[in-house]
Amino acid sequence: MKALLSSRPVLWFLFLFNLAVAAVAPFAVDGAQGLVTSAGMGVVSLGAGMGLLRGRPARQRG
Repeated sequence: MKALLSSRPVLWFLFLFNLAVAAVAPFAVDGAQGLVTSAGMGVVSLGAGMGLLRGRPARQRG
C-alpha cells in the first residue's frame, strides 16, 4: 500500500483533488464544518505536495 500511495500519479491526484476540495468547501458547506473540511483537505494536499517535492531527484550542476 505504501508503494501505491507514494507513486507520483497518486501523489499528483491527492494534491490536486484535495486542493480543489479545500478551495470549494467553505462555499459549498456552511459554517464551521466547511472551514474544518477545508483545513483538513488543505493539510492532506500539503502533505502530498511535500511528498512530490521530496521525491524529486537532485539537479546536477554543470
